[in-house]
Amino acid sequence: MRRLPLLLFFATVLPGCARAQTAPSPVRADTARLHRTLDSLAAAHHGVVGYAVRNLDTGERLELRGDSTFPTASLIKVSLLVTLYELAEQDSLSLNDPIRVLKIDKVPGSGQLQNLHDGIEITLHDAAWLMATISDNTATNLLLDKVAIRRTWRKMESLGLTHTKIHAKSFQRFTSVAMDSSVKYGLGVTTPNEMARLFELLATGKAVSPRADSTMLDILSNNTKGDMLQRYAEGIWFAHKDGEDSDKRTECGVFRLQSRVVVCAMTKENKDQRWVVDNEGQVTLAKMGLAIISAWPRAAK
Repeated sequence: MRRLPLLLFFATVLPGCARAQTAPSPVRADTARLHRTLDSLAAAHHGVVGYAVRNLDTGERLELRGDSTFPTASLIKVSLLVTLYELAEQDSLSLNDPIRVLKIDKVPGSGQLQNLHDGIEITLHDAAWLMATISDNTATNLLLDKVAIRRTWRKMESLGLTHTKIHAKSFQRFTSVAMDSSVKYGLGVTTPNEMARLFELLATGKAVSPRADSTMLDILSNNTKGDMLQRYAEGIWFAHKDGEDSDKRTECGVFRLQSRVVVCAMTKENKDQRWVVDNEGQVTLAKMGLAIISAWPRAAK
């Protein structure tokens, strides 16, 4: 058999191999239809809804009240997590540094440290994990003792997030550094676009560093709250943080579908203030999450 000349081989065979190894282009959504669905859900909600959706791989973007300020509740803890990891990256502190949990440190609300014995010793990493995964308020306050509230402001401002601010320690409004804003917004304030941008930076390794951002996303993917944006997304990887108060429900995160989709949905002035799984705010966010994950193909298994 006569052999193909070497140059002919490279010219005919290798381009085919290259094409075979090229990943398929991310599929775009029917964004007009998705926009209508999300706006309809927002209009039907008995309260005020804002959202920002960003497909990081196709560039598609949708929003409603994207630049309006909303109270965050515990969602603001993401800004503290990012600031903590920046300080660790700069060697200003170590995530292995110990913290002793005293009786005076314990506050109510979400979390488990308040129920453990006085004097227990944990690390900064432990506190960050508890804050991000079960929204532990005592852990949050212990971290703020190490980081300082205004240090989180400076970090957010350096990322261009000028409206994203934590005001005070959890359940300790007397520690507020912006009392007027604390009275208006509670624990923290942001906009759907700014919080979506923060998760976009995390997903692209630009919030602190690729290594630190990957670690933070891994922690956030273990968040135990699953009845809002993630309610109908079983089996889909989702790194997220939530925030709840009587008249508000908020959640932001990044879904790993065939493409990476950042979602930030916020409600305020909600009429339904029940603490039940089918609270209207939670159901509204759940339906929005379903519409979003249905708009783009899921990742291949």
